[in-house]
Amino acid sequence: MTDSSSRPPAAARREQILSIVDERGFAKVAQLSQLFGISEVTIRADLDALADGNALQRVHGGAVTGSPTAGRPPGPERPFEQSMLASSLEKARIGRAAASLVRSHQTIVLDVGTTTTAIAAALLDRDDLQGVVVITNALNIALLLEPVIPRFTVVVTGGTVRPLQHSLVDPLAGVVFDRIRADLAFIGCSGVDAASGITNVNLPEADLKRRMLEASARCIVVADSAKLGVTQQSRVAPIGEVDTLITGSEADASALAMLEAAGLHILLAR
Repeated sequence: MTDSSSRPPAAARREQILSIVDERGFAKVAQLSQLFGISEVTIRADLDALADGNALQRVHGGAVTGSPTAGRPPGPERPFEQSMLASSLEKARIGRAAASLVRSHQTIVLDVGTTTTAIAAALLDRDDLQGVVVITNALNIALLLEPVIPRFTVVVTGGTVRPLQHSLVDPLAGVVFDRIRADLAFIGCSGVDAASGITNVNLPEADLKRRMLEASARCIVVADSAKLGVTQQSRVAPIGEVDTLITGSEADASALAMLEAAGLHILLAR
């Protein structure tokens, strides 16, 4: 724990907390408690005070950016490029761990997102892979993988472009998943919780993630450690429908224990 003399006063601490939540999109009580060296009770009080001032929104286990009274939905999304800056080193490790599971001549689904983009980047370094078919609803991932064609086949789902996210959603985006059976689906998300399961901030993307899961023999969720214990409003799947979670070694031990107790296999990217 941090020495009490070095702890910032409540007003300054709350400004720092707000900055962290704004940067990451969300933050967990347990992580903030460790970071500031104060009790979780105090952190909850800080978050409640900030939520009362409409500076952020409280969710189960922590807080997300924005507030319902600010004229926008809970847990607003940040532009893709801004999200890429958060936990970038951890996401790169997760990407390499996920890419190591891919074998030649497999068909894989790569969901939209910054962590799945890290998987695509890691696949570029897999010179041993041949005949891999990648199906994605992410325009940026398709362009990223273009240099490995024809060693890889890259299939873009089609659909409606979501601004600032480079993703394709229904109508039409889900049609392709009625016609394929993939070996692996790498799914991104906004929250992983033992009770709530896999959740996302955006309902149209959550619907498409479910279609990806149903079209694949094995579903692997990739999420940086800040997303563990977080619940968002759009449910993707219960824990029991996911084969593996790949997250960073920074993950909170108690959150990991709860997920493992719920039956989820976890691979830590170190």
